[in-house]
Amino acid sequence: MKAHHELTLPKAVLFDLDGTLIDSAPDLAAAINRVKADCGLPPTPYDQLRRVASAGAPGLIRTAFGIEKTHADYPALANAFIAYYTSAIAVKSTLFDGIPELLDLLRAKHIHWGVVTNKRHQLTVPLLKEIGLDDAACIISGDTTAHAKPHPEPVLEAARQAGVKPQECWFIGDDLRDVQSGYAAGSVTIAVNWGYGTDTISWNADLVVDTPWDVSALIR
Repeated sequence: MKAHHELTLPKAVLFDLDGTLIDSAPDLAAAINRVKADCGLPPTPYDQLRRVASAGAPGLIRTAFGIEKTHADYPALANAFIAYYTSAIAVKSTLFDGIPELLDLLRAKHIHWGVVTNKRHQLTVPLLKEIGLDDAACIISGDTTAHAKPHPEPVLEAARQAGVKPQECWFIGDDLRDVQSGYAAGSVTIAVNWGYGTDTISWNADLVVDTPWDVSALIR
């Protein structure tokens, strides 16, 4: 997978959610550790959970309990986690520094912006509302289309809802799946170093950036 696009001003900028727009790791970690407490287990250290926050329930449960989705106990743990997370979804979650200014710039320049996440719709919409980001041109969750990232379908659907071509979109994310999904859809891909992903340079995104301010500079 090679970078393949020249950077031209986009008609829409699509963002991954957890680890890209919102630092949601504190609330995700708190929810999974409440499940552990219910099971009589000590909490998993926050730094371990933060690293897998982009992977959602499967990653958090794997890290906290050492089991995969195929394990018999997984459904009950996942349901408990989602219940706790839903009840305290935006207690300590915040927008990353520079994101409010970037979104204001996009709005001022009449560039659509949207969200493409693998988070479930039932969690995505309340989180965006709580954090004040419910004016997105499109919100594509992990269960909006038949396939989640790294499949291209979520990005293609986001472009369709925003009324632009996939080639006119930038897709910004902190996970390899974001780059794979955007690349397959034909969009410009931007990997970020402020999120939960590591080794971003190996993902062959069109661009790797350190801060949201870097994206703002590109837009300007």
